[in-house]
Amino acid sequence: MQPEAPSHRQFFGDRERAFSLPPELIAELERITGAGIGGLCRRLFAGDFHHREIIETIRLGLIGGGENPEPAAALIAAYAAARPLAETYPLAVAILETAWFGQSEEQANG
Repeated sequence: MQPEAPSHRQFFGDRERAFSLPPELIAELERITGAGIGGLCRRLFAGDFHHREIIETIRLGLIGGGENPEPAAALIAAYAAARPLAETYPLAVAILETAWFGQSEEQANG
């Protein structure tokens, strides 16, 4: 049995939600963005990104956190796609940091 991917919990939309990028969703993020996860993380952590990378990271993070794909897309449309980057960028970075470094002690002790 594969260990569960680490998750990040944060308020998004109307309540606190879990965000996670297990290996199969990392592969999907790479496919959608056309970038390897290492390059994508390096660029996003440096603030060099495309809007779609932010949106897809959050959408796939929702799915990895347990949300069904259709509601995840609706949440993105309502709470991320047209929102200021100052709101969505930190969440995308937190999702990728959790995938890269694992769950922080604060998140683990929630």
